[in-house]
Order: sequence, then structure tokens, then C-alpha cells
Amino acid sequence: MRDELGGRLLVIFDGRCGLCNRAVRWLMQRDRGDRLRFAPSDSPQIAEVLVRHGLGAQDAQFGPDSIMVVSSVGGPAERVLFRSEAVLALLAELPQPWPLMAAAAHWIPQTPRDLAYRLVARWRYRIWGRLEQCPLPSSSERERFL
Repeated sequence: MRDELGGRLLVIFDGRCGLCNRAVRWLMQRDRGDRLRFAPSDSPQIAEVLVRHGLGAQDAQFGPDSIMVVSSVGGPAERVLFRSEAVLALLAELPQPWPLMAAAAHWIPQTPRDLAYRLVARWRYRIWGRLEQCPLPSSSERERFL
């Protein structure tokens, strides 16, 4: 998987969440530098990453309420980010003005940022819906998914 990612960030998301799927589409449209790769949280390909960090789909820290971003996948500097830290890391990889907005948001302490993230996560299925299955990417998007 390390070679497949080529130094890109791995974005692990809830594939059945309407909001998450919209967010992935939004990120793909803006990722002109091809810095991101995506995988739904129930993908067998990311199981080894989860195990390395003592995580699973039912884990309290990572589960249906959190996005996970992994940098340096498979390397000694592999790092996992959750919730607002993950979102800010993603914004920092996009073209301007998003990195500037991420830098500004870092001035807000992590606790209130994560609280806002958790509130949205709690209501996301009610507002944006829950899909029966993770949608298949189009042929032009497939190379960006694991």
C-alpha cells in the first residue's frame, strides 16, 4: 500500500454516510495536486493500518463518528489524525485559500474544534442520510480510491 500511495495522505471515511461521500467528492474536485487517496472505513485494504494503531471499526476513537487521515502510510513516520485535526490536515493539502483557512483554524483550541466536529457527526445521518452501501466511484475517480 505504501507504494500505491506514493507519499499521499490516506483518507479513511464512512462510506455509507451521505455527508462523508459529499466531502470526499468535494475534496477530489479541489485536490488539483493529487495529494489524497481515499478508502471507506470498511475496506479490507485498510485493515492492516487500523491494526497497526490498535484501531478497529468499533473502536471508541475511530468508528462511525470520525474521519481518519494517515500520513506516511507503512513508513516509520506513519501518523494518524482524527476529527478536526484530520480535516485541517486535508485542507492544508488543497490549493489556496484552504491552507490559509486551515492555519487560521489551528488558532482555535482542539477541544472546541472537536466538539463542533462531534456535533456534526452526531446529526449527519439525520441531515444527509445513510446510504445502503458505499457508492462506486466513477471510472475517472477509481485511481484515487484504494
